[in-house]
Amino acid sequence: MKKPQGAGHTNRAAPIARMIRLVAFPSAVVFIYGLLWLFSPTHGLEALKASYHVCRQIAPALFIALAAMAALNTFVRPAHVKRLLGGTKKTRGVILSTAAGVLSMGPIYAWYPLLKELEAKGASDFHIANFLCCRAVKPALLPFVVAYFGWLFTIVLTVFMVASSLLTASVVNHANRNPRD
Repeated sequence: MKKPQGAGHTNRAAPIARMIRLVAFPSAVVFIYGLLWLFSPTHGLEALKASYHVCRQIAPALFIALAAMAALNTFVRPAHVKRLLGGTKKTRGVILSTAAGVLSMGPIYAWYPLLKELEAKGASDFHIANFLCCRAVKPALLPFVVAYFGWLFTIVLTVFMVASSLLTASVVNHANRNPRD
């Protein structure tokens, strides 16, 4: 007779499965690098150097995202996030998600954990999508765009990029039919 799952039942396989998931990818990478080094030490060393340079490039963005997550967990409560980023109709939330998207730097995948945490605290899909889309506006590159194409082009392009970000965020929000909005 099978025991019903419920009170008194402990699932011992869950921690093991979680450990396997945490270790599987890094172990596979180490194994592949080891094979490469075994068959071609020169190529293996080149690949290792390339990986090191990529890690050095993304480390600052990952550090900023992790620091932001730590600050978010320490100082920001779900009620604050829900109040600022919980609905699509609040002007302050739209301005905040737009400005944060425009000012964010580094690789986009470094921001995913922070955005997932914001979502868990009550941020709407609209604001998350708006943040991601507004990353297309790069303030550091605006002087180059002005130098090559002029002020009018730069202003029109930037306005349309932000407007299309808002439109895209609206479509994403509507497609997900998020009950929080």
